[in-house]
Amino acid sequence: MLTLYAHPLSSYCWKALIALYENDTPFELHLLESAESWSKFKELWPIGKMPLLADSDRNALIPEASIIIEYLDAHYRGRTRFIPDDTERAREVRLKDRLFDLYLQGPMQRITNEILSPERSNTAIAQAKENLRTAYGALESSFDSRFAVGDTFSMADCAAFPALFYGAMRTPLDDFPKLSAYLERLKKRPSIARVYKEAEPYLNYTPKE
Repeated sequence: MLTLYAHPLSSYCWKALIALYENDTPFELHLLESAESWSKFKELWPIGKMPLLADSDRNALIPEASIIIEYLDAHYRGRTRFIPDDTERAREVRLKDRLFDLYLQGPMQRITNEILSPERSNTAIAQAKENLRTAYGALESSFDSRFAVGDTFSMADCAAFPALFYGAMRTPLDDFPKLSAYLERLKKRPSIARVYKEAEPYLNYTPKE
């Protein structure tokens, strides 16, 4: 039995959920919404970072969204393969996965942290937004396929949706038509549409600038 510990607004939790929904993988979702749920979660995983996948059949705890997706691809394989068999294509998928996580999610999270900080720095926010635009430009210039890597949905696309969705909330994609069109295509994918629909009631709690 698989159990995913997650928060409804966490971009990395969205990433793992997309993969689970993509292949209709049976699992139980434990939302971390209360002090009690967090306390129990930290008893299980003292580091306290999410998402966390628990596999009772294999007596395994799997942290980190990318590792969770690779674990699913290895042990709960479905119609969608998240990591290609081809070595070079697999490297491209892992690279794009890292680019979305580090160069989009990173600046986006720094902006959110500054907004929430009592010592908010508008300079830091401006720099993070510039970093986002730089990352957008690098991705835009190399984007020539339907999905992140070629014409097949992969782990990179699981990473792309939350990174672009939340990134666009902080720094719009108006000047990046390829990325904007790609985000719109992702929104129509059933697994992603489901993740967004489930998160929608919570989006009002996203910190505003």
